[in-house]
Amino acid sequence: MRVRIIVCLITLAAFASSAAAVEPIAISKDGRGFVLAKSQQRFTPWGFNYDRDYKLRLIEDYWDAEWQTVAADFRTMKRLGANVVRVHLQFGKFMDAADRPNEASLARLEKLVALAEELELYLDITGLACYRLTDEPAWYAGLEENQRWAAQAAFWRAVAKRCAGRPGVLNFDLINEPVMGSKLKPGQWVHPAELGGFHYLQHIALDAGDRHPADVWRAWTHMLVDAIHQQDPRRLVTVGLLPLPNQQMLKGVAPEVDYMSVHLYPKSGKLDQDLSTLKHYALGKPLIVEEMFPMECSAGELLEFVEKSKPLACGWISFYWGRPLEQLQQSSEKADRLQWAWLEQFQRHAQTLRGQ
Repeated sequence: MRVRIIVCLITLAAFASSAAAVEPIAISKDGRGFVLAKSQQRFTPWGFNYDRDYKLRLIEDYWDAEWQTVAADFRTMKRLGANVVRVHLQFGKFMDAADRPNEASLARLEKLVALAEELELYLDITGLACYRLTDEPAWYAGLEENQRWAAQAAFWRAVAKRCAGRPGVLNFDLINEPVMGSKLKPGQWVHPAELGGFHYLQHIALDAGDRHPADVWRAWTHMLVDAIHQQDPRRLVTVGLLPLPNQQMLKGVAPEVDYMSVHLYPKSGKLDQDLSTLKHYALGKPLIVEEMFPMECSAGELLEFVEKSKPLACGWISFYWGRPLEQLQQSSEKADRLQWAWLEQFQRHAQTLRGQ
């Protein structure tokens, strides 16, 4: 028993030491970017979405039995020059009922935060995901709007309480790519659009009815931000938005969040259009391109987009799916070769960012 207690104390001391080495992130005084809260040195988010692995598994599928896989992937992302990792939490894995969080999942999240702090990485924690329809609890799908919002607030209250004050958390992203429905049937909360077997879009309302859409967006955002700040008052909050400028959505969301996040995948030969789209999200607050990848352009073109977007954006987050780098390099598959080429560019540009 004494040995076990000593080991626990050593582990806690190590976690405390790691957290102490990581400075919290804050909004800069000019409101245009991020700084390390204590030293006031500029901080440029440059990182990866770790939304799934190359086997198409979500993190909750393997972070219990294969924790070393998660740890190894985080170390790889660190070596590639990342300072931010965006993780996506599935609602159904974190809530056993509308008002009852899953303590095991919260404990695993806390362990992930400790890993990030150990590696001097920052987490962009995105929540409320229902990426697989089979993972959405039937009771959750059956809730009416006010009940669903209350359950979402309970999710964020639990996550914020567990992560309160942890410097390794950059922010909470309320939900990935929210949309608003129009006269949808009860239960149609998850958008039918599918990518690689996952449903990344989710409705915040099935129908605005006679309400002004901007008011619905603002009420939903305000409720969840308030739930977070009840437990973690200084935590930065954002919402990951689609690159489809919706003025009602922007009017509702922008006043409630600390900074703007947009998901934008540049297209070859259309860089000016992509930059024009980005301008819609530059609303006097810091702006992060929270998702980008050379799906419809080359690695070089994506880096050109990053360079030309610097007057508008102050952070960029791409993707890493855990496939060993040597496999990507040796693969004959076009997708693998593209990813390898981009990761090389990503690592090289990370060195440039650090030298600025």
